[in-house]
Amino acid sequence: MQLAVIDIIIIGLYMALSVGIGVWLSRKASQNIRTYFLGGNQLPWYYLGLSNASGQFDVGGTMWMIYLLFIYGLKSVYIPWLWPAFNQIFLMVFLSLWLRRSNVMTGAEWISFRFGNSRGAEFAHQVIVVFALLVVLGYLAYSFVGAGKFAAGIMPWQLSADPHTNEIFYGLILTAITTVYVVKGGMFGVVLTEVVQFFIMTVACIAIGVIAMMQVSPEMLSAAVPEGWSSMAVTHTLDLDWSGILDSANQKIINDGWSLFSVFFMLVLLKGILQSLAGPAPNYDMQRILSARTPVEAAKMSGVVSLVLLFPRYMMITGLTVLALVFFAEDLRAMGPDVDFEAILPFALANYVPAGLLGLVLAGLLATFMSTFAATVNAAPAYVVNDVYKRYINPDASQKTYVRLSYAVSLFFVVLGTVIGLFVPSLNDFILWMVSALYGGYTAANILKWYWWRFNGVGYCLGMLAGIVAAIPLMFTDVSPLYAFPFLFAFCLLASVLAALLSKPDDMDVLKQFYLKTRPWGFWAPVHTALEQEQPGIRRNTDFVRDMVNCAVGLVWHTALTAAPIFLVIKHWPEFFVAVAVIACATIYLYLNWYRHLKNTPEDAPAEQNDVALSAAR
Repeated sequence: MQLAVIDIIIIGLYMALSVGIGVWLSRKASQNIRTYFLGGNQLPWYYLGLSNASGQFDVGGTMWMIYLLFIYGLKSVYIPWLWPAFNQIFLMVFLSLWLRRSNVMTGAEWISFRFGNSRGAEFAHQVIVVFALLVVLGYLAYSFVGAGKFAAGIMPWQLSADPHTNEIFYGLILTAITTVYVVKGGMFGVVLTEVVQFFIMTVACIAIGVIAMMQVSPEMLSAAVPEGWSSMAVTHTLDLDWSGILDSANQKIINDGWSLFSVFFMLVLLKGILQSLAGPAPNYDMQRILSARTPVEAAKMSGVVSLVLLFPRYMMITGLTVLALVFFAEDLRAMGPDVDFEAILPFALANYVPAGLLGLVLAGLLATFMSTFAATVNAAPAYVVNDVYKRYINPDASQKTYVRLSYAVSLFFVVLGTVIGLFVPSLNDFILWMVSALYGGYTAANILKWYWWRFNGVGYCLGMLAGIVAAIPLMFTDVSPLYAFPFLFAFCLLASVLAALLSKPDDMDVLKQFYLKTRPWGFWAPVHTALEQEQPGIRRNTDFVRDMVNCAVGLVWHTALTAAPIFLVIKHWPEFFVAVAVIACATIYLYLNWYRHLKNTPEDAPAEQNDVALSAAR
């Protein structure tokens, strides 16, 4: 891709700004490990929300979603439920409140808060550290692959004659630049940089959507896609036939295994609900929640992610897709069965974005990689330093020692994640394994930890181990991780329940402390009864029905926020206005039935629990 001088200057200024923010904040970030990992719980919820949205707006995922919209049309709005994309709804409605009330620093520390310090709890603590670091390595490898492929396609300088080697070189360069500001700036640097990146990305996204609207008419698009492409209807079969338009797309649909679309829809909905009920995986999403000043701010932070992320992101995804459908289809057909849909992004940028704006768009897209990578790198040392070194090796070290060790751990994981990324053959295959297999193994044990008092550290440890062990072979087989999920979930659920029932219950004092602070709904009657003897009149959480209705409305809201920008860019005005009306009605409902009911602590909570933020910033 040929870049004008103005484009190169814009990209260079953006890179310099990102590094400069990290260096500028390094003194503030290095005060202690709570400041380094959680920003000292001083960051406002709207900063954290924009940062979290920026962290989820990655270039690899964007390339994948362009592929999905290209092949599956409007039905592709359901496919990201594989993550599940709508888990932010469950977080904003109740889980962020529950999680932030713990006042811990990491997901592994939360395990000790939930299960105590018994031998089983120690094992549970150790297994979640292992899982968290596996997730970190997976995201780092995934980000490295996506960034290298994207940068090699858009940068004008060919560093090697071999395309794959070129991708590696660019991936290494971007990784090195991002690592500098993450390691130096900690959570302060990550959040402030990502807020800047979010606004750059938003401008870039809107610009691409508008360009596509100007270049492609509804008639041009209709001639380039099969019948049913613009329908969101969930039919029994996919009913998309690309024959004569792009024959290789039919083979892609067969390879993905989603032709029986009603079955696929029910599986991703079931899987998405179960994984959402399990709470966030121990990655950057959880760190943002734990960084919030109060539980209410944690909930609002989770809510703002969907509101600010989906519309601009899907304007860009749709804009790039429709430009490719109309103007790049001939090139894709020429590739034959080896068609590379990941080439759509650089093609559309090179041919349809003018100089000056192109530099801003490219800076925004590079920011999507850097924000995801930065958030992930920041999570890794939190587990190693806080949950391994401080807990087991040197609990009395100085704060400077912990922060310096965090630098070293960050660098180590960057290098290791990059090495793994060199062996990842396909973004699509890797994403599917991550979201369906590895997270699938995470689900059962992490549902039980919230909602069943009898679930203990032994059950959690063996349930998680069962999930990890069962997920790894799926990466090396042709078995679809999605269709394997029900069996994986059942296996892990059985292992979790049997292990819990065949071992001693956790200490009742630990359970009472967890229940008193968190106040979850679910099967907690024995713990509630024990607390009533000490604190007569303590109230149960009776919000289950309201929370579930709010989640259902939130799912509709989330889906409409995804569909509306697609309808806008392809100029399907009746569908667009219906989507906007749904968004408006759902927003009003959630304001009345969710937002107005948010509380930092239960009404009958002890006095010392009433100011979580003050306690967190001690």
